Amino acid sequence: MSGKTKCRRWEHFPHEADIGIRGAGATKEQAFEQAAVALTAVITEPEKVAPEQKVEITCQAGDDELLLADWLNSLLYEMDTRKMLFSRFEVRIEGNHLNGTAWGEKIDVSKHTPTTEVKAATYAELSVRQEQDGSWIAQCIVDV
Repeated sequence: MSGKTKCRRWEHFPHEADIGIRGAGATKEQAFEQAAVALTAVITEPEKVAPEQKVEITCQAGDDELLLADWLNSLLYEMDTRKMLFSRFEVRIEGNHLNGTAWGEKIDVSKHTPTTEVKAATYAELSVRQEQDGSWIAQCIVDV
């Protein structure tokens, strides 16, 4: 596990062919933010990515799980089209609508040393849930 700050954290979990990502936080929004950090961590060390440029992202879906998949896939789209990596995230969720902000920088292969290409967030093991202690978990498998 990595990236632990108080209740917020992100981690990877084993999966046969792909990689599981999981975000946790005191709120659903924090769990989504940490899932995004875990997504970046599949590609490179998030600490290597400077939060220099801001990108706004909006998503809408029928439930929390689909909203998480849409959020992560929107981030992948922005990474691909803008040739960027992101390291800092802010999420606001109202009902089935997400407004997010991602901060990052253009990919620099010598600085970021990307190791894995993530193709998509999948519906496999897709889950957004509140734990008994009130914290939130947001997870899925990403196709690499």
